[in-house]
Amino acid sequence: MLTNIVTPPSATIGTICAYVGTYCAWTGCEVPAHFSSMEPLATNLRKQARLLGLSNAEVARRAGLTDRRYGNYVTGDREPDLATLLRICEALQTTPNDLLGIRQATDQDAVGKQLRRLLEIAGAMRPGDLQLLIIQAEAIVAARAADAG
Repeated sequence: MLTNIVTPPSATIGTICAYVGTYCAWTGCEVPAHFSSMEPLATNLRKQARLLGLSNAEVARRAGLTDRRYGNYVTGDREPDLATLLRICEALQTTPNDLLGIRQATDQDAVGKQLRRLLEIAGAMRPGDLQLLIIQAEAIVAARAADAG
């Protein structure tokens, strides 16, 4: 479950990893630009724990960490090393890619297809119906933001 880290053919193994800032086993991963901040990881840690109904203390216990150390990751103050990240992933029943916000190319292709389909459908709609679609989409986005908040 924890081995599906993205490694695109164009990746250069052995470069400095933008996430951990050092050499690591997964430096060939496709690292998003937002890794200059730990906020995406911190946000995803909170989301996944909430989804599982786990407190920070319980996640820390399951990952073999102190509450304080795990708290530094949840607030974005510190970044875990690879071994720690894998233990946290196990505790949260997820993958490094999900916590780090790395999307597989196949996921991106699927999203692109869905967006193209949505544009085709929207193009065939009457203006009033299109406005209803926009209102529904905005409501979904607002609900997701409220869940994350």
